[in-house]
Amino acid sequence: MLQAFVITLREGLEAFLIIAISLAYLRKSGRRELISAVHWGIGLSVLLSIGAAYLFQQASNQALWEGVLAIAAAVSVATLTVHMWRTAKKIKSEIEGHLRTSAEKTGNAAWMGVFLFTLLMISREGMETALLMGTLLTQVQAMTIVGGAIAGTLASAAIAMLWSRYGHRVNLSLFFQVTAIFLFVFVIQLVVRGVHEMSEQAMLPYSAYLHDMTESWGPDSTFGHLLTYLLVLLPLAWLTLKSAFFTRPITVPRMPESREAGSTSKS
Repeated sequence: MLQAFVITLREGLEAFLIIAISLAYLRKSGRRELISAVHWGIGLSVLLSIGAAYLFQQASNQALWEGVLAIAAAVSVATLTVHMWRTAKKIKSEIEGHLRTSAEKTGNAAWMGVFLFTLLMISREGMETALLMGTLLTQVQAMTIVGGAIAGTLASAAIAMLWSRYGHRVNLSLFFQVTAIFLFVFVIQLVVRGVHEMSEQAMLPYSAYLHDMTESWGPDSTFGHLLTYLLVLLPLAWLTLKSAFFTRPITVPRMPESREAGSTSKS
């Protein structure tokens, strides 16, 4: 449940932020006629994500595809997590920059530009979520995943709403860093499972050796339990470290002394 919660929390927050920033920019820039393009982009991306989830679920029932999906999910998570770690502080300006380029066009070209941008951004988050959930379904009971996914989605919506109102108080950079550490540990789990399943199908060089080695690294092994503990301990340690040692001190500017005080001190 924890993996499903963090995955939907992070991916959902990214999607909600993209939507919130896009709608706010179009309203402020006076291009309200393009808001419908955002709505249509969201609708189509949801349908595409549902279709992808169905296909991934069908593939996850086969041992061969379980390994391929696990490796693909590990690569996807690792690359996008590194990207968000680097650009979390600039996410608002980047989204507004892409929208500005599209909105500066006229007529149908502007509408289509906003629609395609929304479709691409939201579908990317949806596809990644579907891929990760497909790999989790091979390891955890479905009801546990559904409960974690619902909780993560609701939490991401709440955080996005808080950011839209109190953006200066919500540290998105720290949030993405903490969840990135969680997902990096999850990537290790995905790689181990992917290598194990692919070696079982003799798809890799030295498959017999890799299969025997990863067999002892399963979820019920000592290594598997260690990874489970690290999923919680490493993000908490980073959060504590950043909060304790990297918080900027609040400085209060000194008030200038009055002239009367200065003349009194001279006398």
